[in-house]
Amino acid sequence: MSLQFIENEQFWYVSAFLDSSKLDGWQISAEIERLIKAKLDSLTDNDIYRKELKEDLFEMVKNVSIVCKWVPYLESFPYRDENSDYLYNTLGYFEFEVNYYQNDLAKKESLSPMLIQQIPYIVLNSLKKYDERPENKALLLDTESPIYVFATSYKTVPQEVQWTQENIEKYKKVIGDWTEIYSGQWEDYSEKLYNRRVQNNLSNRLSELHFIHRNSGFIYMAEYNYKKFFESYMKPFVLDPTPRMRAVLFALRSINESLDLLFLKTQLEAFQDLEAIERKTTNLRLLRGLIQTNLSTIYNELDYNRRQHYTTILKHLLNEFDIQDVVSRLNKKFNLIYDAIQVLYQKKNEENQQRTERGLSLLNLLFGAGVLADLAGLIMITFAMQEGAFGTTLLNGLIASIIIIILIITIGYYFYAKRKINKAEVKYTIDAVITTEEGGVILIKRKYPPFRDYYALPGGFIQKGETTKHALFREVKEETNLNVEIVGKIGYYDEEGRDPRGRVESTAFKCVIIGDPSEMRSGDDSKQVEIISKDRLNTIELAFDHAKILRDAGVLK
Repeated sequence: MSLQFIENEQFWYVSAFLDSSKLDGWQISAEIERLIKAKLDSLTDNDIYRKELKEDLFEMVKNVSIVCKWVPYLESFPYRDENSDYLYNTLGYFEFEVNYYQNDLAKKESLSPMLIQQIPYIVLNSLKKYDERPENKALLLDTESPIYVFATSYKTVPQEVQWTQENIEKYKKVIGDWTEIYSGQWEDYSEKLYNRRVQNNLSNRLSELHFIHRNSGFIYMAEYNYKKFFESYMKPFVLDPTPRMRAVLFALRSINESLDLLFLKTQLEAFQDLEAIERKTTNLRLLRGLIQTNLSTIYNELDYNRRQHYTTILKHLLNEFDIQDVVSRLNKKFNLIYDAIQVLYQKKNEENQQRTERGLSLLNLLFGAGVLADLAGLIMITFAMQEGAFGTTLLNGLIASIIIIILIITIGYYFYAKRKINKAEVKYTIDAVITTEEGGVILIKRKYPPFRDYYALPGGFIQKGETTKHALFREVKEETNLNVEIVGKIGYYDEEGRDPRGRVESTAFKCVIIGDPSEMRSGDDSKQVEIISKDRLNTIELAFDHAKILRDAGVLK
């Protein structure tokens, strides 16, 4: 006996970045809703890809209800698009509630997955054009991905089915068509692919079917359960996590694309603004940290939530969207770009050094050959010429003035160049010696070069406009998740060669922990963070000159 699912309603999702200071998400959702309705009202043959379906599609769009709303997911999310250089502050998604033939069950019976996939395809093309409008710069839609379609049902023809494994196997072809709305609606689809489609039934009830795939999902519930539990349970615990996870994937993909563009810029000879690349890379690292913090809350749900069905959905979504694999590839890409930046900084420092030394060599030659002394003598001779016409005296004075200016500029440049060599490209950092009540010290294991995988003191670069103390509190929080109090200053470290990245001078402070030490965990720049005993310190090879800092702090002998 054949089986048919009767489609009830659909939910579509489109991920997006938004600058909420320029655009209101709710106003945009209302505008997108009007845009889609206008497009469907004016549908032509040219808009339809599958021409054999056009009569059904024209009928469908005459009888469709679409409601769009904006759902902000991660606010205070400062993503700068490297293509447009536009800064957004919110990651979220647009949710569409879609219903065909709302009050006509007979017509609903005519809807198939093949028909359902056509309209989102048309809508996506309209959204691409909308996203490209100059007035919509403050909006960035994920138009590279298909619109995510969640189809729902609570009726079957001819009867309700108990979803035992036997019945799933019996009706796997029709289930397979509904589980992936975007592909596979072909009669000759293979047995192997049908089996793969129906193997992830996420329901733990015989009255339900739940399938979530990368670009679409399908939920069937018995009518009583649907009307009683869909809004209170199914929507918040099955449907809603899906667009949130997809928005995370969109953000990770966007960060990945920006890193690719930044890496290309490091390879272009014409692009010299390394500080801009480093600043942008640091911002992308911050966004990755925000995403990882958000994912941590999901992992906490997996650890502590006792709703087995809900945690199964979360695990499935993490796997379906390859979140951990994408994060891992991002981390490797950050390593590559930091390596490239450090190589370019060293090359730039060497070029500046060589250029300055060439200038000094020329000046030394001028001094050694007596050219500057001859200029000075010429000035004296010119001022000694008291006789002659007024014009001659004026000319001599003008010549003397020009010679004096040349001499002043030359000598000034000489001393400037010498000073520049001594202070070329200096960067400033802070380091924190954080001791515990038991006498241990907190060290991180570095995630990035130089000294990757070495133990080091928590710390980092002082940002422009930032005080030394603020930089210390910020870096310690980012790398250890701890709040600290400064006990005293240990010293200032500026020995040449202490940092392979160039001239880096550091101020070190002794600190103690404020709050609960158990909150300690690794952060953005740290692969891990540990409390190291004094005895163990003697067996560890430390990065930079951190062993000297620890000796000066009285922690290491």
